[in-house]
Amino acid sequence: MYKRTAVLVCFFVLMVMSISSVQAQIITPQPKFSPSPSPSASPIPSPTVEPTPRPDLTQSTEETVGPLEKLLRQQQLGSVYINPIKYAIRGAVDAGVPPNTIVLLLLLPLIAAVIAAARHVVGLRGFGIFLPASLSVVFIAIGPLLGILLFVLIVVASTMFRILLRKVKVRLQYLPRMALMLWTVVLSVLGVLFLAPVFPSNQLTNVSIFPVLILALLAEDFSKIQLGKSARTAVSHATETIILSLVSYMFLTLEPLQKAALLNPEWLIIGVAIFDILLGKYVGLRVTEYWRFRKLILDK
Repeated sequence: MYKRTAVLVCFFVLMVMSISSVQAQIITPQPKFSPSPSPSASPIPSPTVEPTPRPDLTQSTEETVGPLEKLLRQQQLGSVYINPIKYAIRGAVDAGVPPNTIVLLLLLPLIAAVIAAARHVVGLRGFGIFLPASLSVVFIAIGPLLGILLFVLIVVASTMFRILLRKVKVRLQYLPRMALMLWTVVLSVLGVLFLAPVFPSNQLTNVSIFPVLILALLAEDFSKIQLGKSARTAVSHATETIILSLVSYMFLTLEPLQKAALLNPEWLIIGVAIFDILLGKYVGLRVTEYWRFRKLILDK
């Protein structure tokens, strides 16, 4: 159990570092080469290049809506009998529905299928399907690094609060205890937001109530497993949930996948449904079980 948790934590750290490096390369524009001035010319100070903010697919901004809407305008719809969803998407966008919202809704079943495959075939447990998928949307809204830091903060605050209640021997019913836990979570997140004047950052100013609620739900499941089983099992589930969320986040931010979902929604919906049915028919061992029982398998 210790080895598995250590491997998951190492894999999770490497994934976060790789995603952060890729985002830094994408966000930070490279300065253009300029010819060196002649010796007689006076030196001209080079302008400082400020990094552009990361486009948020959950918000209806020009950076997210503009390219998707332009892509829809350039698409040939074809027959309405063969492509009814394309016509429905075009009508909804013309009526004012943001295309980025449609893209996220189309990709959510695919993300759920990926999470289900990771659970059913690979063996990553996590906290179900809904929370990893929701956490991936949170990563899109506020970034994976800040999302993970807020999650760790919320988990630590809720755990310390539970230990404090146990130390002072205060016995409370489940719902009032969860309400007090939410009170602790709110104070913790407010403490982070109050640091915005000290550490100015676009990510801190973009934190909304939606990511905080999703992270609070994740902290609640963490506390349930910690109370019902053990702290080690809760940490393992939380690590696997974050890994699944990071993988889902990578799927949601792939531009070719976004374009394919928006331009070919019928194929995506039918393909995901067929994949879910085939996945449900699988009754073999998981990948982690092959590793767990490798000695027995090799002896045979």
